[in-house]
Amino acid sequence: MTDTPAADLSAAFDRLEALIDFPVDFPLKVMGRRTDGFAQAIAELVCSHAPGFDPATIELRPSSQGTWLSLTVVVPIESRAQLEGLYRDIARHPMVRIVL
Repeated sequence: MTDTPAADLSAAFDRLEALIDFPVDFPLKVMGRRTDGFAQAIAELVCSHAPGFDPATIELRPSSQGTWLSLTVVVPIESRAQLEGLYRDIARHPMVRIVL
């Protein structure tokens, strides 16, 4: 059993790494409030971790009430370290509520 959320996340990446052959196009679902600049901020963050990422490929889906926005980004990932760094940075972003 792990004692901290960081250790839990690291253990999750350990399990994920055993299932993935890198390089891989990895899908991430990012959710946040539907505000100006949300999709642009996430696109810039993803591009900083994966220079080959094309922001035009982001799929946007607003919630039925229009309050939330779900982004699907498929990112070219070369290694576990790259994926883990990207995931952690997205999860820490102040506009992000959930990353799957």
